[in-house]
Amino acid sequence: MSESVLPDQGFKLRYDETIEKALTEIEKLLRARYAFSRRMIALLLLQEDEEVLKAVKSREPNFPQIFNVIRSTREKYREHLRYVITLQRQQHANSILSQVVQDTPVKGSRLNKWLDGITIRPLTGVPLLLLIMYFGLYKFVGQFGAGTLVDFIEGRLFEGYINPWINQLVAETIPWPSIRALLAFDYGIFTLGLRYAVAIILPIVGTYFLAFSLLEDSGYLPRLALLVDAVFKKIGLNGRAVIPLTLGFACDTMATLVSRTLETKRERIIATLLLALAIPCSAQLGVMLGLLAERPAALVTWAGFVILVFLLVGYLSAKVMPGEGPAFYMELPPLRVPRLANILEKTLSRMQWYFMEIVPFFIAASVLIWAGKITGVFDAIINGAAPLMHALGLPSQAAEVFLFGFFRRDYGAAGLYDLQKSGALSGVQLVVTAVTLTLFVPCIAQFAIMLKERGWRTALAIAGFIFPFAFLCGIVLNLVLTTLGLSL
Repeated sequence: MSESVLPDQGFKLRYDETIEKALTEIEKLLRARYAFSRRMIALLLLQEDEEVLKAVKSREPNFPQIFNVIRSTREKYREHLRYVITLQRQQHANSILSQVVQDTPVKGSRLNKWLDGITIRPLTGVPLLLLIMYFGLYKFVGQFGAGTLVDFIEGRLFEGYINPWINQLVAETIPWPSIRALLAFDYGIFTLGLRYAVAIILPIVGTYFLAFSLLEDSGYLPRLALLVDAVFKKIGLNGRAVIPLTLGFACDTMATLVSRTLETKRERIIATLLLALAIPCSAQLGVMLGLLAERPAALVTWAGFVILVFLLVGYLSAKVMPGEGPAFYMELPPLRVPRLANILEKTLSRMQWYFMEIVPFFIAASVLIWAGKITGVFDAIINGAAPLMHALGLPSQAAEVFLFGFFRRDYGAAGLYDLQKSGALSGVQLVVTAVTLTLFVPCIAQFAIMLKERGWRTALAIAGFIFPFAFLCGIVLNLVLTTLGLSL
């Protein structure tokens, strides 16, 4: 679109004298033609929009002078220019509104203010957050989704009827043993891949998406952002990062994509690292909560250790990575009672999207495992990982879980579910496996998005750090727990 195509609305918002002077100087220095007006380009430059900076740098011979104007203007304010410009726009909008809108007392406004207060003040907001996590994640997703629903669908339907029927059908109709193994029995597409997707993962992500949609439509998430802002600033982020990080509990791949909404490159890299390292996806989280729910001490140890790693790695990343501290401002929408129809529609839509994404991965993983089994590669990897499993204090068959985790985190979590149900793990071994698997490498889909969003150097650096770090954490945790003689 050329500049001439854009209609002139005859409206120009006036900023303060310093910004107007900078805009005029930048407009005079711009020579190339852009899709937007020179004033808009100048405004985006002052706000240090990365794409516009990159485009102007490549097209303008006067870019050093333009950058000097941006830098000298920035030095005249204590706050980031993006915040200053947004604040002046808001003040102007409020001025216009005050001329045409008359405020009238709203019924229930006092109640809304009281609710706002208790959700964003640490003294009341933190206990409220813990209550939401207890009932929303632990009781609803962990015990009901990963416990009751999975036990019924996986234990009764699949193990009791569907898998035996498929095994018998395949055994009677297909004469080739290798093809039988591809479709059914221990590692078959139907008896392993689809069973994991339908019987273990889908009930868990369904309950998580239901709880998340409820919080999302209630207006609680922006208040959570305000509540955690001070803590997040210690790890190089701000309260706005609570949105992608919370989304990470649904799907880290989607959350990595959403992290592009963070203001600076430094924030986006730190958020991507923390998502890949210490934020379990909904299926993984649900399986962990379901397995650990019967052992409260193990659950507390797992959650405490992962939170510690999250804060420690975030804090060190903020210290190591150069850049300014993040600014934070967010307009609070009103709290409201969610509509059931909207919540159900969002939940079903997300479940459909998630299911369509994981099924091809689970089928492909089953085929690769089948190929690995018949060629001997799968068993060779399991045997080769035995020393590492020994260092973690785990039985050798635990290597299978981590091998599954290479394909997808939820696939590895489903493998952990099978391993624990077989009685192969003690309390300490369960916690060590859960911690190591939580911190394990990002799944294939998340890594692909990391490559796209952050570039191959950053993506490889993050994956290269996480892989040994996850096992190191597991080894250290096993040493600490066994030295203390805890049984969990």
